[in-house]
Amino acid sequence: MLSDKVKLTAKDILEKEFKTAVRGYKQEEVDKFLDFIIKDYETFHQVIEDLQQENMRLKKQADDSFRRQPSQPTTGTTNFDILKRLSNLEKHVFGSKLSE
Repeated sequence: MLSDKVKLTAKDILEKEFKTAVRGYKQEEVDKFLDFIIKDYETFHQVIEDLQQENMRLKKQADDSFRRQPSQPTTGTTNFDILKRLSNLEKHVFGSKLSE
């Protein structure tokens, strides 16, 4: 599932350490941005989890609905048989009119 493909967790982002340099970025700005990313990431992860649960629920509902449907009766009559009978009936009813 998703957990097999996702490489980072919110905790990984929070605990990431960066080396400092003389001409580096302002640490406060980086920390604020990482906090924003963490919140967004957690929301993203929750939405995916909710959708996976909904997907499983809908699959189960579809399976249950399919099982409750009565099976088609097998009377031995096919569409071909019905069309053949209809054709014979049309010949009988309209046959004399068609030849006139």
